[in-house]
Amino acid sequence: MGMGSAFNPNEADFSGMNGKKNLHIGAVIHKTFLEVGEEGTEAAAATAVIITKTSLGPQEDDFVEFKADRPFIYLIRDNLTGAILFIGRYTKP
Repeated sequence: MGMGSAFNPNEADFSGMNGKKNLHIGAVIHKTFLEVGEEGTEAAAATAVIITKTSLGPQEDDFVEFKADRPFIYLIRDNLTGAILFIGRYTKP
């Protein structure tokens, strides 16, 4: 399918995203949820593609420590539009 080059820092071309050829796919994560009960079936799926810079990696200053020691609500928001893409809650630390 030709996807191998997207993971290779020397062959990947995502220049349409930032105008440079310094990005490649670092990981793809796919999670699914399926619940079947007397009332019916509920299913959901989400896929995340991690784009990685091929030049200088993240600096130590770029990370923020977050300790999840109590329940909290989280969301994934589009920085450009402000639209909320996903929202959830974490209840069991």
